[in-house]
Amino acid sequence: MRILKIDPHTPDSTTLSEAATIIAGGGIVAYPTDTLYGLAVDPRNDAAVERLYRAKERDSSLAVPLIAGSLEQAMASGTFTDADVRLARAFWPGPLSIVVPASAIVSARLVGPGATVAVRVPAHPVGRGLALALGCAITSTSANRSGMTAATSANETAAALADHLDAVIDAGASPGGAPSTIVQLTRDGPRLLRAGAISWERVLKFVE
Repeated sequence: MRILKIDPHTPDSTTLSEAATIIAGGGIVAYPTDTLYGLAVDPRNDAAVERLYRAKERDSSLAVPLIAGSLEQAMASGTFTDADVRLARAFWPGPLSIVVPASAIVSARLVGPGATVAVRVPAHPVGRGLALALGCAITSTSANRSGMTAATSANETAAALADHLDAVIDAGASPGGAPSTIVQLTRDGPRLLRAGAISWERVLKFVE
């Protein structure tokens, strides 16, 4: 397992490219986000997604969210309505995940009910830079075994999942706290799928 040190504010492109190459080869890379440390694999690679589920001991029926480097990259991962785009522009970069119909490029192994996927652009340069270096959104499930405390540092991540990780991007501690809020805009109105860092009241106020 490689430890890749990086500046959290101005991550260098060489380190991000090294990590992206590992992901492109089917590897698992842990990285910091604006909430917790996450686990990145290429969501287009069925074998890599399967490795991710085994590493986390995650129920295969549970979906895995994605992180993108930009709104345009997020839109390549799913079908956004005009309302979804307005919501994204209002809260991204930030800890709000929007559930949309998944693109055909996304592995069927990680999509949710109705072939949907949750995606966001984080307020952390490393997460955004890693996705941009790969050229595709990356998975962003928390860096821990299912049911255990989510990691907020590279050391915690390595200790929890050392046998399964190919690399850890160490950018210091992440803020911790609540995970991203997950919402879905439906014909019947907005739905809160997971409470998180952005209050549901803020989302409702914007949508209304």
